[in-house]
Amino acid sequence: MSEAQKKLESREVTEVSSLLLPLVGRHLLIPAVTVAEMIPFRNPEHDPQAPDWYLGDITWREQRVPLISLEVLSGEAMPSYHSRCRIAVLNNAGVDDSLPFLGLATQGIPRLSRVKADEIQEVENASLRRFELMHVSHAGEDLAIPDVVAFEQAFIDYQNGR
Repeated sequence: MSEAQKKLESREVTEVSSLLLPLVGRHLLIPAVTVAEMIPFRNPEHDPQAPDWYLGDITWREQRVPLISLEVLSGEAMPSYHSRCRIAVLNNAGVDDSLPFLGLATQGIPRLSRVKADEIQEVENASLRRFELMHVSHAGEDLAIPDVVAFEQAFIDYQNGR
């Protein structure tokens, strides 16, 4: 291993470039590398047999990408989607390579945030919604950290008929 590689591997991560994704009633805090691209909301091709949380498929970069509503998947009411809404095209979280991307409907334009370990803390005894790992406080805001693996798995389970 070269000296440069050793230096690179020994570097402690002090800051994570993250996005604050607006949903109804909350913001998700997600590492920016999780998001392949933010695109304007577009109406998906909906399958009437699909569950409500699976909004349908969109075409992105000549690929079909499933679009979900995390609010509905979590048991909440269906949000209204309008021209200010966006879609977060999420990279595969490693659950199944047959699903390279998953679209997440959001309620607006995300904000970029640089998160440092000494500026964030877990909110103790926070009431977690389904598909949330934890709530944190950062820069005066309460934010939810989503369980991307779990909602990707939920889609795969639906797709496989489980």
